[in-house]
Amino acid sequence: MVEVKAYLGVARAPFLLLSVTLVAAGAAAGYYAGDFSWLRTLIALLGLVALHASVDAFNEVSDMRTGIDLQTRRTPFSGGSGTLPAGLISSRAALMFAFATASIGLAAGIYFLIEVGIVFLPIFILGAACVLLYADVLSRSGVGEIAAGLGLGLLPVVGAAVVQGGRYPAAAVAAGVPAFLMTFNLLLLNEFPDETADHAGGRKNIVLMLGRRGAAYVYSAAAILTPLSIAAAVAAGLLPAVCLIAMVPSLFLVLPLRWAFGAAQDPVPVAALGTNVAWNLLTNVFMAAALAIA
Repeated sequence: MVEVKAYLGVARAPFLLLSVTLVAAGAAAGYYAGDFSWLRTLIALLGLVALHASVDAFNEVSDMRTGIDLQTRRTPFSGGSGTLPAGLISSRAALMFAFATASIGLAAGIYFLIEVGIVFLPIFILGAACVLLYADVLSRSGVGEIAAGLGLGLLPVVGAAVVQGGRYPAAAVAAGVPAFLMTFNLLLLNEFPDETADHAGGRKNIVLMLGRRGAAYVYSAAAILTPLSIAAAVAAGLLPAVCLIAMVPSLFLVLPLRWAFGAAQDPVPVAALGTNVAWNLLTNVFMAAALAIA
């Protein structure tokens, strides 16, 4: 049981719920476009959850090796799981777990390449790059937030729709845009508590490149663009009007935006980190429900 808890720790199990909401939104977009398969949806869910666990485990191993995990100030939403510093499992075991879960994701991707065809190839290649390169390359190149927005935002939503019928529905792309912005912001806000540790460990992210105030403005811009992107997609006819309900969870932005505009030099309140997560998950859920209803 201790080992199981340790593996769930390096996978950051509570945060795997994000993958469930992304697949739900993408599958609902495919359903709205006239294509849906329970089998393909479940395989997509298994593959994405496995890849999500893999990138988290790769990241924990990298942070332990570079010393970030030994310096970070953990919160319930940032700073890693603390599994490796606590010695619950070895870095080698965590690395093997990362490769094992990546293999499950690879198998799902190959299945869809066979079943759906070459139309799935761009998502397959970009997704693999986000998983394998994030920890040691992308997060140290100033594009980590973009990689997160793609790998756990836009690509899963679009991909979960593509595997339904072998095409790219406009609704899936439209639903993927706010998903990109939210996951971008999910990582960005969580980087503020890790600023000192990330700098010492060689990371290069928006907080370190622009400073706290500049990064807070980037966060605010992406946050405000999220409900605006939904409204614009509805106005353009890419999403049905009922999808406007997916703007409602943006009310959770009150706390993080109040901090971003007024106290960016201060530590991010834990409550703001929490509402940032709730905003992300619930927006995807509301989007999925609205598309399914439509």
